Amino acid sequence: MSSRPSRGPSRALVAGAATLSIALLAGCGTSGSGSGGKSGDAVETRVFAADNGSVEIPVDPKRVVATGYAVPVLIEAGADLVGISTWDRGLAMMDKDDLATYKGLKKVAGALAAETNYEAIASTKPDLIVIGVPKPVITDIDVKRLESIAPVVAIGPTVPSAWRELSKRQADAAGRLDHFEQGRAAYEKKAAELTAKYAGALKGVDFGHVGAYGDVAKGTFHREFGQSWGTNIAQDIGVTYYGRVKEKGGGSLDVSEFPSIEELPASLGDADVITYTVEDDGSVSEPVQYVLDSELWKNLPAVKAGKVFPLAFTEAATYASAVKTLEATDKALAPLLDR
Repeated sequence: MSSRPSRGPSRALVAGAATLSIALLAGCGTSGSGSGGKSGDAVETRVFAADNGSVEIPVDPKRVVATGYAVPVLIEAGADLVGISTWDRGLAMMDKDDLATYKGLKKVAGALAAETNYEAIASTKPDLIVIGVPKPVITDIDVKRLESIAPVVAIGPTVPSAWRELSKRQADAAGRLDHFEQGRAAYEKKAAELTAKYAGALKGVDFGHVGAYGDVAKGTFHREFGQSWGTNIAQDIGVTYYGRVKEKGGGSLDVSEFPSIEELPASLGDADVITYTVEDDGSVSEPVQYVLDSELWKNLPAVKAGKVFPLAFTEAATYASAVKTLEATDKALAPLLDR
């Protein structure tokens, strides 16, 4: 269940993600009956603060259904999953064990929220359903119908960089916070190593970034600022992305915008270094190639100076996948160490 189209996002959909709250966990132990357990079984529960309100959920859920952004998070955390939505866009970032887990799980929904198979979800007899989609997309889901099957917690994204808190809350809901912390520790260790490695090379350097969501037909490109998809992980090693959107539009439109190609000099002319998004296999998408082929691009100071670098794995939304992004960023920026 993706909130992010493969290319050319719906701006209304992306902007609507800003309406999601970043609620804090409110935990308390009670005694109740879990939806996924045998009839009459007593199950320890707690109240969890989700985007859809305070929900009573099992303390230790045993049969979890996950959708959207919750899919890779809960696979990595080793949650007791019985069904998931498809998550094709993140498969290249999974290790072989997680990929095997993904392939082996029953798919109860497609890439879009509207592709929810309620009968398939019910057949898994879940005791918890974690919906990982933005609030606007939830309108495409019959939440009340899902609530008749099992407790439902909606924990969806806001700005792209919010995956850190988002993934923590999703893992917490599934009772796998300890495993989550292990992944975060590994990421932070790698980020600290690269911060030290690049400290000198990045000092006083202003970066700009071209994202993958431009619209060639409309003659626009995707300019990403700090905290966006292509920038937020590089920021963790000391990269500084200068500038800000002209007007905040909510959600990802608080940290990225879609200027016309004619605005390239005004948008990126002050950048010392420019990074741009490439596919996970290193190939260049049509919207990005459109920018790279522009004469305006070729005349940018950073381009003339040869300080332009491709970044892969920019769609990472978990700590384990973000380690791949750090590694790709390290490889891309290595030439800066020789200057």
